[in-house]
Amino acid sequence: MKKFLAVVLALALVVALGASAFADIKVAFSQIGQESDWRTANTDSIKGTIEAHEGWELVYDDAQQKQENQIKALRNFITQGVDYILFTGVVSTGWDEVLAEVNEAEIPLILVDRMPDCADKIDYAAAFGGDFVEEGRRQVAWAGEYLKSIGRGDEEVCVAIMEGTTGADAQVGRTEGNLAALKEYPNMKLVAQQSGNFTRTEGQAVMESWLKSVDKIDVLIVQNDDMGLGAIDAIKAAGKVPGKDIIIVGCDSVKAAFEAIVAGEMNCTVECTPLYGPFVEKTIEALEAGETFEKTIVHPEEGVYDCVGGIDLGTVTSVLAADVIDSRVY
Repeated sequence: MKKFLAVVLALALVVALGASAFADIKVAFSQIGQESDWRTANTDSIKGTIEAHEGWELVYDDAQQKQENQIKALRNFITQGVDYILFTGVVSTGWDEVLAEVNEAEIPLILVDRMPDCADKIDYAAAFGGDFVEEGRRQVAWAGEYLKSIGRGDEEVCVAIMEGTTGADAQVGRTEGNLAALKEYPNMKLVAQQSGNFTRTEGQAVMESWLKSVDKIDVLIVQNDDMGLGAIDAIKAAGKVPGKDIIIVGCDSVKAAFEAIVAGEMNCTVECTPLYGPFVEKTIEALEAGETFEKTIVHPEEGVYDCVGGIDLGTVTSVLAADVIDSRVY
């Protein structure tokens, strides 16, 4: 009898172990790289959440800002037979073929942060992203209202827009929002527009070039904070005072931008949260439970943007940067 019970218990253990192994899932994540503090926080949030989840295994690939690396990674994920693919495209175009291959492999695809231009032609399980057009609109609207508040609402001011990586979903959307909002403030004249590739180094280089070639810049709209921080270095090196001689409006609300605002070197930053990990986790859990989602983009900000710098634009929440620095996790 004891021998029989031992055999039964052993078989039960094998079955339990087999069921546990079968229940484990592989979640693959193709990230564009680490071009900014925002991107690093985004990566850490998603990686940390998946790695901490019992029974989940992360397969991660950093594309180092190269589309060809991402295409290779996606095909490697298919070959490995992963259970889910999280994908953030470095640019919007050129994904039709490889994402069709993901669909053919019947691997649920979750789009994170950026939407490919072929989104309406492929199947995806869920999508998370910022409202890039609205973020861009809010940047210019803040600058326009701020100029009014300091008595410069009727003065012709020269505006430069430093764009992100050309073709990236965030660059396309924020540029659309920037340009649309400029039409609402006729005193704001666009005098320069160029990509700084979302990096601090290139933001500094572009600003150095503008300071030599553009007659006057009163307002600098930067499509992420890292480029703005680079531009601040260039402005100071040229003997000008950032935040005063040139009004600077960023986007993303990284901790370093708040510090720059407290120092008086940046005037405003518009919130775009990178903390997608919990949203991704809940989505995968729901998919595992058999739930489905509509093909709509979920905005983790839920319509709330923190705009720092003292001007309240309706649904924009104005906050004192010094009060939130210690609470920032990115």
